[in-house]
This record gives sequence, structure tokens and C-alpha cells, in this order.
Amino acid sequence: MKRPAGGRGKELAAVAPLLDKLTQEVLYDRVWERGELSKRDRSLITITCLIALNREQTQGHMELGLENGLTVEELGEAIAQIAFYAGWPVAVSAARKLKTIVDAQSDGESSNA
Repeated sequence: MKRPAGGRGKELAAVAPLLDKLTQEVLYDRVWERGELSKRDRSLITITCLIALNREQTQGHMELGLENGLTVEELGEAIAQIAFYAGWPVAVSAARKLKTIVDAQSDGESSNA
């Protein structure tokens, strides 16, 4: 499966090779590949958890979620709902991360035109 953007796994492998191996083989190769949930649904679940916990992997998983079929509008709706359950500051931070992604996509589209 495609991994979240950012390339952080390999830099972590230099200091925590077992963590990298378990992440690749168990989390991505086994859990993410199970058929009971779509990758789109797994992405939404993962993104909402990462937002609620204010984790650095949020942006990479948002990018992956968009590739897995989520829309910017759906992520925006999720962020608005999360504000009431996980707190306004984490929702605002997530909205800023999503804006960064949208801006980067817009820049990429305009440079391809």
C-alpha cells in the first residue's frame, strides 16, 4: 500500500529499525490491507485520531486520505466536528494543515497548466 507522505519512516529506521519494520509489516502490510474497511474509511479514522491527539503525522495522512478517496470538503467537515470533541485548538491546527495541502495542490495545478 502507499504510505503517508513525508518520508519519515526511513529516517526513523536509522535509530529504531524494529519500529520501522513493525510499522511496515504489521501496520501497513497487514492492518491497512484488511478488507473489512476501505482504505478511505481507514484514512478517515486515522486522520481523526491524529487530529484529536495533535500528532505530527496528521498532514501526511491527510494527503494519503485524499489519495484514498476523501475530499477536502469531507476533511473540513470532520475537522469541524472534531472541534467539539477534541478541542478547538487541535481543530484549528488541523484546518491549517489541510489549507497547506490545498495550497500546495493549487500551486501544482497552476504550474502544470
